[in-house]
Amino acid sequence: MRYITGGIALGAAVALGGLLSAGTAATAAPSAQTQSLFAPSALVLTVGEGESAADSGVQRAVTLNCTPKASGTHPAARAACDQLRAVNGDFKALVTTKSDRICTKEYRPIVITAEGVWDGHRVSYEHKFANPCMASDGKGVVFEF
Repeated sequence: MRYITGGIALGAAVALGGLLSAGTAATAAPSAQTQSLFAPSALVLTVGEGESAADSGVQRAVTLNCTPKASGTHPAARAACDQLRAVNGDFKALVTTKSDRICTKEYRPIVITAEGVWDGHRVSYEHKFANPCMASDGKGVVFEF
């Protein structure tokens, strides 16, 4: 599983780097600033069932880019980026928000992951919820896809 998400993130970074270098080759005058091949905030987010990311199947996966503007395959990219900025990219603060919702005590674990770069720093985050009810209650907009 980690190899899959890592491969997806690496593939997205390589594709993004190719697009950026192709775009800079077409300009007549060189830019005064050095452009990086990697976006400072680009993530691959996944949701799956299982005990950990290593042994769970990926049910859903999206990309989320927050810089220079919110984009990617995430259905609510702008709201997800705003929520991440509000917690300074701290995924733990994002998923530990409690509510008054009552969930059953069934055990059917849901695993969420975030791999990529946030604000120029490497991100590798994994969190397990005991069941789908608790996952939908605590994961926020970022993992709603």
